[in-house]
Amino acid sequence: MAEDPTTPTTTSRPAGTAEATAPDGELRRVISASIVGTALEWYDYFIYGTAVALVFNDHFFVQDDATTGALIGFATFGVGFLFRPLGGFLFGSIGDRLGRRVTLVMTTLIMGLSTGIIGLLPTYDSIGIAAPALLVLMRICQGLGAGAEFGGASTLLSEHAPRERRGYYASFAQMGVQIGLVLGTVAFLFVELLPDRQMETWGWRIPFLFSFVLIAVSLYVRLRVAESPVFERMRRQEKVVRVPARETLTRYPRNFLVGIGAHVCDTSLVYICATFSVSYVTDELDLEKWVALTGVIGFGLVVIALQPVYGALSDRVGRRPLNLFSVVFTGLFAYPLFLLMDTGVPVLIWVALIVMTGLGLAPMIAVQPAFYAELFGARVRYTGFAASRETGAAIGGFSPFIATWLLDVGDGSPWLIALYLALTAAVSLVAFLYSRETRGVDMADAELPAIGGR
Repeated sequence: MAEDPTTPTTTSRPAGTAEATAPDGELRRVISASIVGTALEWYDYFIYGTAVALVFNDHFFVQDDATTGALIGFATFGVGFLFRPLGGFLFGSIGDRLGRRVTLVMTTLIMGLSTGIIGLLPTYDSIGIAAPALLVLMRICQGLGAGAEFGGASTLLSEHAPRERRGYYASFAQMGVQIGLVLGTVAFLFVELLPDRQMETWGWRIPFLFSFVLIAVSLYVRLRVAESPVFERMRRQEKVVRVPARETLTRYPRNFLVGIGAHVCDTSLVYICATFSVSYVTDELDLEKWVALTGVIGFGLVVIALQPVYGALSDRVGRRPLNLFSVVFTGLFAYPLFLLMDTGVPVLIWVALIVMTGLGLAPMIAVQPAFYAELFGARVRYTGFAASRETGAAIGGFSPFIATWLLDVGDGSPWLIALYLALTAAVSLVAFLYSRETRGVDMADAELPAIGGR
């Protein structure tokens, strides 16, 4: 009897396939490198958003009106997302032509250096308009690097992992992202303990300058990892494509659209919970900064713990059911999230953030590494993964800016923000309904069936 391609097995593979997987020792090194490298790079990316909410308005986006300053700050936060699709196409193509590993080393250097330089920038009081201009330039560099970081780490993990446990092992890439979120928030929580004068003059720079140290750590772990066995096999068989971006768009146009829509909801949700909530709790609810930062750390730790759980569950029930559940829950819980936060009770704020991210965000992002890797054949996997996902990120990445504007339009009421979040969930719901179950595909296949194709 032929094997069902959507049902994983530990005993056999369909005839004619030869999926390359790594030995156990190498797989452990890939997992470790993925967690450490991704955590350190996304630490770089997340601390910008926290800094916008806490300090950049006073040093780079100086405005008489606090709301205007916040809008400008969150707009520059969103600029990084506009360049993430470009980074996905550019570095994704390099990853499909030269290899996954070498491309990840490039993104490590770009992310680390641009973040560290932010810690050295003079402020608006020193050089005027040049200060925010230089800050935006560094944010653009962050966006280019981030555009290929997650796709590369997830592709490398998925192509090393055994088919029957791919969802579980690939979820560790997303675990690294959330560790980066927690590390960045913890860094600012400690910096906030400094006296106000020290915090305002030099303390805020510490989390950014620390990135120089993290570059060395990330490079060390990534240079010890072997190249993907799937890519090495393609290179030996001379199946490496010369123009991955063109083949991605011509062979997998519907897969690419699904990839875009699939990332809109979780991008909007995570930055509303991790970035906008800090501004909302401190400015609108007039609570201490530690209340918001502790809430972000709390939900981050919960999401980290749940990643391998949901990843393993997706190997049993499939990627599609978990994706559908998470976006439906997000849409339904959008308004209760703000009802609980508006109580002003710290414990209820933390509960709201943990419930929303534990049941809404965590399943969706745990499935993501395997889901995207399984959308595209090996010849264009890195490009298709990174470019489609980061195009979705560009759409959802302005969520803190949009939420701040909607809060102003609604005279301080968050119901419009809840509606916006529900709409992003609806966009991703359509994408997931249009997708098909991908669990069990062979990562070694140079080409995979396109959605809607024959």
